[in-house]
Amino acid sequence: MAIYHSHVKIIGRSPNRSSRSAVASSAYRAGEKIRNEYDGVEHDYTRKQGIVHKEIMTPEDAPEWMKDRGKLWNEVEKIEKRKDSQLAREVEVGLPRELTLEENIELVRDYVKECYVDKGMVADVCIHDKGDGNPHAHILLTMRAMDETGKWLPKSRKVYDLDENGERIRLA
Repeated sequence: MAIYHSHVKIIGRSPNRSSRSAVASSAYRAGEKIRNEYDGVEHDYTRKQGIVHKEIMTPEDAPEWMKDRGKLWNEVEKIEKRKDSQLAREVEVGLPRELTLEENIELVRDYVKECYVDKGMVADVCIHDKGDGNPHAHILLTMRAMDETGKWLPKSRKVYDLDENGERIRLA
């Protein structure tokens, strides 16, 4: 039987946060090389091991460019102007090792679609499994939903309110 774990954290520019760039966070979780246009730093994690699946899930009416990891997170960095901006939210969840990779991918897709994408958010999903009995998913979420024209909407804390939605998010 798998041991469940879930962690939720904010990716932001505040010096008190361990992850201060949405671009760097996404590059690390996906094992890719992405240049951050905000600060000019190139983040290269192409040697990272154990990434068994990655995809970007968008609402049905999202523009095609949002499926480009580098473009997506650079646009997030660009839209947030404050030096202490909250850029993204990460949900990390443990996955049952009793399930196959395909079953875990489908499980994560259903969860992300129901809890986030159907509410207008874009989700950068990466599943890690080094074969050590700890398969898990990193779900990097935009802090803003978007409208049908592809325009970012104001931030809404309603979906992320852990007091109100934490149990729903944890058990979904």
